[in-house]
Amino acid sequence: MTRHDTFTISRHFDRRPAEVFSAFADTGLRRRWFRLPGSGAAYDQDFRVGGGETAHSTFTGLDTAPERLEYRSRYFAIADAERIVYGYEAIVDGDLRWTSLVTVRFEAETGGTRLDWTEQVTFLRYDGDGSADLAHLRGGSTLRLNGLEPALRSAALPGRAPGGES
Repeated sequence: MTRHDTFTISRHFDRRPAEVFSAFADTGLRRRWFRLPGSGAAYDQDFRVGGGETAHSTFTGLDTAPERLEYRSRYFAIADAERIVYGYEAIVDGDLRWTSLVTVRFEAETGGTRLDWTEQVTFLRYDGDGSADLAHLRGGSTLRLNGLEPALRSAALPGRAPGGES
């Protein structure tokens, strides 16, 4: 059985759309905020249409056996400083748990950028009615986006003084 869900997370950043976009496009900057939980993580990104990203790690929870986590994505559409559309699959211990289509939009607004992250997920394996799995996925996406602002602040982006205007 499958379960389908959609959610959107919106954030405001005190940066231009091109700067926020760079946190996705620049692999070094992306590593500052996009991480799998656990240890021994490895990442590879090819940021272009048709390219993608792979990541894997080992997660050990309290009183649980270690889980091997894998993430594989493919970029379908990239419009510089406007949007990114990609699909990804999440694999736990070799078992495909869910696939998602993600659209990230960057829109200039007063004082910076509005980022809208919309994720359409298909759970292929889930616990109970799947509501806990959706909450877990949405929570993980929220945590990653929470790390985006500190990553942008720490980045030495060309043409911008730290905390100031360009």
